[in-house]
Order: sequence, then C-alpha cells, then structure tokens
Amino acid sequence: MMKNSFISISIWIVLGAIIYLLADNIQNPNKLNTLGNLQTVTLKRGLDGHYRAEALINGHKINVLIDTGATGVAISQNTANKLKLKSINAVRTNTANGESIGYMVRLSSVQIGGVRADNVSAMIAPTLEGDVLLGMSFLGRMDVRLYKGEMTIRQIED
Repeated sequence: MMKNSFISISIWIVLGAIIYLLADNIQNPNKLNTLGNLQTVTLKRGLDGHYRAEALINGHKINVLIDTGATGVAISQNTANKLKLKSINAVRTNTANGESIGYMVRLSSVQIGGVRADNVSAMIAPTLEGDVLLGMSFLGRMDVRLYKGEMTIRQIED
C-alpha cells in the first residue's frame, strides 16, 4: 500500500513540475540559453503583453521586464542585495504609483543575449515588486523595434 502511495505522489510531483515548466516557458519565453550571442536579439511578447527576459546584470542571471516607458533601470531591493550594489545617493522620484525614494547606482554591465551596455545608470527602488525594470538608460543605447508581438534590440556601435 505504501509503495503505491509513493508512486502516486511521485507521478503527481513530476506532472506538477512539467506543468510549471510549460507555463513558465509560455509566460517567459526569452531565456538566456535561447537568446544566443548575436548583437541583435529578438524577444517574444508574453501572454500578458509584456516583454520579459533573462539578462546578465554584472554577470548574474536576473529576470527583467523590458519597459520602454521607464526612464531608467529600476532594481528591487532584493535584487540589489543579491548583486551587492552600493547606492551613490538618495533621490525623490515620481512613478505611476506616486512619489517615492530611490537610490542611484551604476551597473558594470547589462546584457540580453549578445546585446550589451556597460556603465549603466540604475536606481534601487525598495518598493519595486519583481526583479528589474529595464528602461531607457539601457534601451536608449540600442536600436529597439516592436513589430507583430516581437521586440528586436540591436546593438549600436559607438
């Protein structure tokens, strides 16, 4: 009887893991291992209409939400702690959620696929939910195009 219960539980755990992985790949289709190393990267839009990707920030794999409407890169406090970021100074900001305080930092590098920028201005936003909003302090250095549910980001040579 115990052997049958163990097998049943194992099957349910495996099925749950498969469903989780399938749902994650549908919602977040832009994984580092699929983006390649070319200086042009094409991201697929998620079911919710947003563009998400795995990026390398200071060499660490971090989930980002690409936000063309954001002035800069906003980093949650948890992610800032993981990256061991030290703030330069505090600033008052106005966001869609109202006024708040953020802490300015510089990122050594931000990379999606083969598209990379060094010395990127960012802000630690203690109230930010999620990991990172990747805004124009990174995207403004690139050629960004939106077409039919895809975002193409191309490295621009200085």
